[in-house]
Amino acid sequence: MKSFEVTCQIHAPVARVWALLTDVAAWPAWNTTVPKVQGTVALGQQVTVYTTASPGRAFPVKVSELEPPRRMVWTGGMPLGLFTGRRTYTLREDSPGSTTFTMSEAFTGPMAPLITRSIPDLQPLFDEFAVCLKRAAEAGSAAPAQPLAA
Repeated sequence: MKSFEVTCQIHAPVARVWALLTDVAAWPAWNTTVPKVQGTVALGQQVTVYTTASPGRAFPVKVSELEPPRRMVWTGGMPLGLFTGRRTYTLREDSPGSTTFTMSEAFTGPMAPLITRSIPDLQPLFDEFAVCLKRAAEAGSAAPAQPLAA
């Protein structure tokens, strides 16, 4: 099973981090890995994400779990579970004003071994997403997206 994960400490309240994470239309303002997102975060709704890793390609996912302000899960893939991508966003309040953010994605299903061969290493994008979220949350608002230094 191919998977990716990032965890970081954010010095901001869970509510602020959750607000940034669930306002997907505003992601491009603070997130350098996502130039466009369509849809609304609501249980059972579709969100379509466009990433810098695959310019011009849309990734439609369904909000399959939503537990404000702690957990959100997006799933996408092929019918009948032949291939499934499951991205989980988790927030944990460590103390007032301090949040642990974790984002993970796992690819499963009978077709996963074949399909995941063509999926690039997403870890750098996961790491950059976390840095961008941390920067925006700690700034107290949607800080402008700036690419990470190489």
